[in-house]
Amino acid sequence: MDSAVASGPPRGPARPEFWRSPLRGPWLTAVLGFVLLAGVTLLFVTGLLSYAAYNPDLAPVNDQTPDKGWLGFYLFSWPTSPYWLYRVNQGVHVVLGVVLVPVLLAKLWSVIPKLFAWPPVRSAGHGIERLSLLLLVGGAGFEFATGILNVQLHYIFPGSFYVLHFYGAWVFIGAFVVHVAFRLPRALRAVRYGSAQPEAGTEEAAGLVSPRPAPPTISRRGALGMVGLGAFALFAVTAGQSVGGWWRRTALLAPHGREPGSGPNGFQINKTAASVGIRPGDISPAWRLTVRGAGRRVVLTRDQLLAMRQREAALPIACVEGWSTPDQLWSGVRLTDLAALVGLGADIPHALVESVQRGGAFSSAVLRDNQVRDHRSLLALRVNGVVLSYDHGYPARVIVPGAPGVHNTKWVTRVTFGEPV
Repeated sequence: MDSAVASGPPRGPARPEFWRSPLRGPWLTAVLGFVLLAGVTLLFVTGLLSYAAYNPDLAPVNDQTPDKGWLGFYLFSWPTSPYWLYRVNQGVHVVLGVVLVPVLLAKLWSVIPKLFAWPPVRSAGHGIERLSLLLLVGGAGFEFATGILNVQLHYIFPGSFYVLHFYGAWVFIGAFVVHVAFRLPRALRAVRYGSAQPEAGTEEAAGLVSPRPAPPTISRRGALGMVGLGAFALFAVTAGQSVGGWWRRTALLAPHGREPGSGPNGFQINKTAASVGIRPGDISPAWRLTVRGAGRRVVLTRDQLLAMRQREAALPIACVEGWSTPDQLWSGVRLTDLAALVGLGADIPHALVESVQRGGAFSSAVLRDNQVRDHRSLLALRVNGVVLSYDHGYPARVIVPGAPGVHNTKWVTRVTFGEPV
């Protein structure tokens, strides 16, 4: 090993002169790094909040990552107000993740000579830094790739997206923190010194400046401008899916083909009745809703539900993929009124909501007590003045303020209050 080091780096990318771009340097890398420092931090925080919105600590059916252990230390009761909280949080998370792709690629391009640095490991501290760099690059690629595929509804992962993305995020952020701890002082110095390139081979060059640069075709500030333009372009063709309404037409990168026409039921859906195995007999006039709790059981037809006092709530649908709808006017029976049918008063506990769907994930969900007690939480029978379509959950679906779309269970057949799940 000593002789190999003494003889110098092998031919190819391990030699500094192999990399000839005049743009690479500590200033460009530091500026891109600070953009990612802010962006990735916000991305991680919104991701944690998105996970908390599922109330995974409440019941096994809500938890797609049952072995999370202490990684769920921060979980809290997800609130119902403001009702648009999950919509905004998930919109920011997904749109920001897409927008940061050009910045991430530019940052990786700017430091690629460091991946081939010679010798590969100079000390124990350098070895830790190199390992964190491997985990950082691999983790970033994994998280961005799985996130973007999920946004496009391409579920081609070797397992559950929720499990893979959750654990991948913790591996990535751990490596990210180590990398920042090692590199932050140097990045601050690089920004303070300005965009002038230091001499190749000096400590200030940090192994990024080419000793034999090619003639420049664009300035470093111009390169940053191109990266910013790319990020803005991605924002322009992505953000509309989170805004919803007319702006969804501008979301060229959003998944399409699941917008069921026009009219009162003509707003975005994720899973159709056919895709989860709903059969005509499941939602025929023979359908019944079973309500259980406090040792009692009540069975209701849809006509009996319609005969109860109908309430209204204007609420959006927002999904983990980042898309959302504007507020839709839902009408139906409050969950608190269903609880009253089995003798529960003001102190209503959590509720297990079950669907007749046969396939796909999230056929049932447990709603926390604060969600059940909110006066806007409905077993919806109609939307925007008309009967629910089959794909929107006919004969009845749950709608809860601030909840992820998959917890607004469709094709509901049973609501159980307070019993162990």
